[in-house]
Amino acid sequence: MKLAGKTAIVTGGAMGIGRAFADGLAAEGANIVIADQTGAEAAAAEMTEAGFTALGIACDVSSEEETRRMAAQSVESFGAIDVLINNAGIYSSLAPQPFEEQTAEEWRKILDVNVVGTFLCCQAVVAQMRAQGGGRIINLSSGTPFKGVPYLLHYVASKGAINAITKALAKELGGDGILVNGIAPGFTLSDGVMANPVQLEKLKEISLQARVIQRDQVPSDLVGAAVYFASADSAFVTGQTLVVDGGAYFH
Repeated sequence: MKLAGKTAIVTGGAMGIGRAFADGLAAEGANIVIADQTGAEAAAAEMTEAGFTALGIACDVSSEEETRRMAAQSVESFGAIDVLINNAGIYSSLAPQPFEEQTAEEWRKILDVNVVGTFLCCQAVVAQMRAQGGGRIINLSSGTPFKGVPYLLHYVASKGAINAITKALAKELGGDGILVNGIAPGFTLSDGVMANPVQLEKLKEISLQARVIQRDQVPSDLVGAAVYFASADSAFVTGQTLVVDGGAYFH
């Protein structure tokens, strides 16, 4: 029970990778706040029925008002915010396409959620973490900016920005005892990806072939890294992004 008594917010936590994080941290004793545009309350109810302590909050991470409300409700319910996992993002709905066919509108939508949303969630929780004397922020990146994956330039750019945010915030917040790290998954068979036949057709087999560990990646493969960064095990680690992709990329 590495996280007994701690409170963790997981954005985009109602399904897929986010739900795996929520369940994994709850199994280690954490109180969980699931923040998602849809399904947050239902997911929290399922976790409560399973014996965990969970709260669901409807939240659009690209909204300053809603992210502040998310933080305030978390403190009101549990008295603290110890961990923030910035998992919410746009990916599984995308279809690979040449960059010259992408539109500025698509870019703005992806950057607004993936990058500005991460910024707003960090901004919303940092005062509480400072008041507590510390906390953990875990940002979801991707293996794509390390490898330079083509045909998803808007998404790859957004996750490259997350890597930069992780480093810069680690420097800025380290003196407050707030550690900032990142997790960069490989191609993961999340709920959203499984519902996107184009991604499965174009990316599943090529991703599998690139791995040292020759099997599909699933959301539960990422939970250990999240528990590590959320717990005392990583008390002297900050500014790092850990690639978890079965050995497709080494850095």
